[in-house]
Amino acid sequence: MIGDKIVIKEYHRVGAQLVVDYIHSHQPQYPFALTVSGESGSGKSEIAHCVKDLLEVDGKKVVVLGQDDYFRLPPHSNHRQRTKDIDWVGPKEVQLDLMDYHIEKLLDSKGYTVIKPLVHFEENIIATEPIEGPFDVVIAEGTYTALLSKPLIKAFIDRDFRETKKDRLARNRDQALENDQDEQLTFLEDVLTIEHQEIRNHKSKASIIIPPPDKIKS
Repeated sequence: MIGDKIVIKEYHRVGAQLVVDYIHSHQPQYPFALTVSGESGSGKSEIAHCVKDLLEVDGKKVVVLGQDDYFRLPPHSNHRQRTKDIDWVGPKEVQLDLMDYHIEKLLDSKGYTVIKPLVHFEENIIATEPIEGPFDVVIAEGTYTALLSKPLIKAFIDRDFRETKKDRLARNRDQALENDQDEQLTFLEDVLTIEHQEIRNHKSKASIIIPPPDKIKS
């Protein structure tokens, strides 16, 4: 997503190393896809990109697909839809079927080019960009990516939205949409609570669970 802000910290590097250690120990057959899922602000984008870097050191060709690009509506429009209908919040907001399709094509040895959506955050538009396969590994990161069917390995970040407020603020997501108004911030908490109720059930789908910062070993 154009306009997103990724802040890499030691926690993300350590979490990524746990994922790569899992891959090395289980020796999956290449090519394959993996997901990095969890709640808002948990570090999905950062850990996914750190995993990409580590796998590229191993000589693998890797691409990261961000769920934010696969929302059916651009960010501000999606927020307005949520305010009109709170039931809009959830996996239905995202084109998970398209994400699965792109993963399949990008792993295919025939070398397909997919035209994926590309969100421009500030402009509130969804453009497109071409990505040419094949890849050894496709990493899909996002809140609901544990629901994808194509990935072989699924990593889940075990942090809830109450623990990640500082990280969300660091990426300016909350201020950008809510303008710090009390009523809108209360609405945001409602959205995050709904997401939490859905995403907490995804932990059982995980191949590997990344502990929170206070429990992870560096």
